Amino acid sequence: MNHPASLVLLFAACCALSTSVTWWLLRKKLSFGSDLPDQLRKDHGVAIPRVGGLPLFLTLAAGVLFLLATGTIDFSKWWPLLLCNALIFGIGFVDDLRPLGAKIKLLGQIGVALLAFSLELSIEVVSIPFGDGDVHLDALSLPITLFWCVAITNIVNLIDGMDGLASGLGMFLCICLGIVGFVGGQMGVALLAIIMAGGLLGFLVFNLPPAKIFLGDGGAYLLGFFIASLSMHSSHKGTVAAALLVVMIALGLPILDTLFAILRRGIRGVPLFRGDSEHIHHRLLGLGYSKNSALLVMYGVCAILSVIALSVFLSKGFTLPIAGAAIVLFALFAARYLGYVSDWKKLRQQIGNALNRRKEVQYSLLHGQLLEAEIDRATCSEEYWSWFDDALKRQGLSLEPTEGMEPVAVTYNHGRSAWTIHTPAGERTPQDWIAIGECLLPAYLGGIEKWGSPPSQ
Repeated sequence: MNHPASLVLLFAACCALSTSVTWWLLRKKLSFGSDLPDQLRKDHGVAIPRVGGLPLFLTLAAGVLFLLATGTIDFSKWWPLLLCNALIFGIGFVDDLRPLGAKIKLLGQIGVALLAFSLELSIEVVSIPFGDGDVHLDALSLPITLFWCVAITNIVNLIDGMDGLASGLGMFLCICLGIVGFVGGQMGVALLAIIMAGGLLGFLVFNLPPAKIFLGDGGAYLLGFFIASLSMHSSHKGTVAAALLVVMIALGLPILDTLFAILRRGIRGVPLFRGDSEHIHHRLLGLGYSKNSALLVMYGVCAILSVIALSVFLSKGFTLPIAGAAIVLFALFAARYLGYVSDWKKLRQQIGNALNRRKEVQYSLLHGQLLEAEIDRATCSEEYWSWFDDALKRQGLSLEPTEGMEPVAVTYNHGRSAWTIHTPAGERTPQDWIAIGECLLPAYLGGIEKWGSPPSQ
């Protein structure tokens, strides 16, 4: 199995198997594990199965069994990685069937990462670019290993907010890892990466827009932890560092998306784990891109970053400065083009305004959370919307047009829909009011779903 043609055949076989299993699942029309419509962050109008991790897991299991049966890989060297990936898939898949809660899932991820470390699946040595030296991490090995496993798992899960996005980016990255393994003489790494890449391509047949099935947490956790653990698995620890660097560069797009999310939520005073509709793919859709064109743009960026990552690996780090400069320039361009930064000259003012309204955003967030609880406590539509109207008035807002007020649109559903609120004219920028309106948006949409539109509309 060390010939390129064998890798292509393995890739094709896994692709066919994944396609077949996914097709069979869709034919069964499962009554469990479905993703229900959500006006705020999801734009599908019907329930869609979110058990796409199952075809990936079965394809990976079948591929590994084939390699073991043919004596291609040694089970004694690979069972820790296989066990940990099975466990992380199990945590995500159970959550797909019955939500476990964010804290339980995080504890599960940390537990699996600790198990991986105890089984010597860890980051122990980091090689130095431009040289032959290595840095032994010693006591830092444990926290770095935990951070790597948990961070990559959640980065992949975070980017899984658009049809075909996480699975497509994951396929590019697995192919990248496969090339790294093949060139570096790590055939086990190459073979497992190709198995997962083939499984992802087969799954993509049904996951591209409009998706018929989603990865779910089971698939996203499996994909993220698989990438993290495979990049750590090597008999020569110096090679691990090269694989880690390749993964970091190739994952540049979802890493950048995660950094943007942390910064905007931190500056605004919104909880870091509170979902929103301002990820990179949401911004592209808001700029007028179709789902397919936005997906192609993000695939293109990922492909370019994968090539850059491979160039760093093949040049043994000598192209790293060029790669770093390219990534920084891309981040600056993306921040401006996507509207995260309205004007570089006014960036300090923009951040200052956001920091100044932190308390008001948090105040609005508390009102929004209370109103969400009131949705089920209200006895009729009039009662709920009167509570909602009172909450708006406390913040100087109104659902109805009033003298001295001006309308501001708070968009949702990937920019396709908007909720209009009326705000005091000239007091603040529209972005200030939008930040406050977004805190109340879930309560507004939940109220419509439960009690119908407000009487004033």
